Amino acid sequence: MIFERIQHPFRPNAKANGYLKKNSQSPIHIKFDGARRLALETGRNRLLVAGALFTMAFAVLAGRLVELAIFDEGVRESRYHKIIPNLNKRVSRANIKDRNGILLATSLPTASLYANPRQVFDATLAAEKLSKIFPTLDQAKIEKKLASNKSFVWLERNLTPNAQFLVNTLGIPGLKFQRTERRVYPHGQTISHVLGLTDIDGRGLSGVEGYFDKSLFKSDIPVVLSLDVRLQSILREELLKAMNEFKAIGAAGIIMDVTNGEVRAMTSLPDFNPNKPITASGIAGFNRATKGVYEMGSTFKLFTVAMALDSGTIKLQNRYDATKPIKVSRHKISDYHAENRWLSVPEIIAFSSNIGTAKIAQDIGTKTQKNYLRRFGLLTPAQLELPEIGYPKVAGWREINTVTMSYGHGISVSPIQLISGVAALVNGGTLFKPRIRKISRGEEVRGLKIISDNTSKKMRDLMRVVVRYGTGKNADVLGYLVGGKTGTADKVGPQGGYGKRRIISSFVGSFPMNRPRYAILLMVDEPKGIKRTYGYATGGWVAAPAVANVIKRMAPLLGLKRTENKEIDFKLGDDLFISVQKKSR
Repeated sequence: MIFERIQHPFRPNAKANGYLKKNSQSPIHIKFDGARRLALETGRNRLLVAGALFTMAFAVLAGRLVELAIFDEGVRESRYHKIIPNLNKRVSRANIKDRNGILLATSLPTASLYANPRQVFDATLAAEKLSKIFPTLDQAKIEKKLASNKSFVWLERNLTPNAQFLVNTLGIPGLKFQRTERRVYPHGQTISHVLGLTDIDGRGLSGVEGYFDKSLFKSDIPVVLSLDVRLQSILREELLKAMNEFKAIGAAGIIMDVTNGEVRAMTSLPDFNPNKPITASGIAGFNRATKGVYEMGSTFKLFTVAMALDSGTIKLQNRYDATKPIKVSRHKISDYHAENRWLSVPEIIAFSSNIGTAKIAQDIGTKTQKNYLRRFGLLTPAQLELPEIGYPKVAGWREINTVTMSYGHGISVSPIQLISGVAALVNGGTLFKPRIRKISRGEEVRGLKIISDNTSKKMRDLMRVVVRYGTGKNADVLGYLVGGKTGTADKVGPQGGYGKRRIISSFVGSFPMNRPRYAILLMVDEPKGIKRTYGYATGGWVAAPAVANVIKRMAPLLGLKRTENKEIDFKLGDDLFISVQKKSR
């Protein structure tokens, strides 16, 4: 030890070791030992403080790394949840399916690109690089966003995996990705108006997406529609053929189950691709089947005759003078193809006589007509699970209005209202609310009884007569007992009055008429006559053949068998038509 070599200042010959041992409590020893202990204690304290500081620093760094690696999404959400509504919600939008479980709409995970401009060093360079990956983006607008003093800006939504990879390879600070979802419609345009659209944040805007927005957004349970995608495809194809052949500006079609009001198919043309929302702009986004209201022409004669029979005003054997046009309040009413003779009630329907129908309406009276039109659901908007619902229009309730409404002028309704009323005519007289959502197992469906069973039976016979002998011959399909009524109505011009050669041609019918199951309506807007139809563009030439094509294709799919016996096929119309002809002579 060092102290062993120290000579005592007063005793130079004494050994330090011995002296120290004998004098262990000397002042010199205490002084040196205290200094050593103080130095050690100070060093130890400094080391502890330094160690604690390093430990805390590493703990903070480690915590931040974990936060960035694992919890960064949550941190980012809490920071921007006021800027971006619903950013912190991660509930996927539920699927939409058809009645057979076929997927109609679903949500796929995607990434969206955003930036924190405060972290972007060179906005010009960043914008230039991003514009090469996203050619549709405006480079100047990107640069302006990245040069702003904001802490959050969207740059591009719903990136493809390849685009996300390319952005990552740029290595630009401040660019980040947010997990989002994209709504996808596997069948494209086929069911566009019924399904509707969602906005960029996944909120429903129209159609089923809009009507069931809350349940689709908050639940994982799919919304199952009453539609059958097979029938939907058939209806759209045949309607598109008719529209193109007759160079029409639009068309609409509906297939309904008359036993419960379920809509099995619904099409409006022109349509759009919901996967490309921009295609829904303008007239393409307008649903003619539910939102549009039109004067449906002679199809309304079915309702006029039904209310006359049900109220006891007429019998099938009644005959009316249709030898010449009639005048009502200075208005002349004539027939398109005049028979110029007395007509029985079946003949009035079969040959679509305006004169005969007008005289029936005069016998009914305005009060009874108004009451029955309300019963048929033609004076109030349809109750359907879609936001796009049209409001019916009535010109008035004067005598001339009563007469013109009897054959479908002066009253405008939507196609969904018309087919719902016709379904009630043939199903035994019960009006069901039209439905887009499938009726669940065990769900009770109630309708409103509006006409008697006997009246419904007579209307089925009359509708069969129209197809067997009258204007609806082109809708007949051997073996399926098709019945219905044609309609050809002049369109009201934008400033009132009826435009020249601007018509709506339609056919509404049902089958099989001995036990009705389905109702079908096809409407073509402003068709033009062609050589094949001898220049005619009426409902019998335009819509009726398209209905026949739909029935031929859909019936086998639904397992509906043809009636092989031709005598049975014709008997329904023959019995009524021939017997009434004999009695009326």
